Amino acid sequence: MKVIVEADGGSRGNPGPAGYGAVVLDAATEEVLAERRAGLGTATNNVAEYRGLIAGLEAARELGATDVEVRMDSKLVVEQMSGRWQVKHPAMKPLALEAAKLVRGFASVRFGWVPRSRNARADALANQAMDAQAAS
Repeated sequence: MKVIVEADGGSRGNPGPAGYGAVVLDAATEEVLAERRAGLGTATNNVAEYRGLIAGLEAARELGATDVEVRMDSKLVVEQMSGRWQVKHPAMKPLALEAAKLVRGFASVRFGWVPRSRNARADALANQAMDAQAAS
């Protein structure tokens, strides 16, 4: 099964109250198959981005996906997961390793950067998670 994972994370302040969102779509129809979102307490934007990616990959695995196209508006995460940039920050190394382990469970995974406007579903979920966290 081929899917698209749209993932995002954000923080209000850096670090600050953070959350992520992820959407898994059928690659052929773009029908929403799964959504994930959660608040993270206080974290950096980049940590939240990785958490969104991990949640999206986990949801894709749960659905039985074999081929995954990841779309994110985080150039940093896309370049690091594509192997073009090193992961240097100590807080992000274990997250990148966790994401890489999930990636190895699929037949193929492609990473692509998209502008924020084309990542609106995941962005909305991340903001909902931050709003819910702030309200509690």
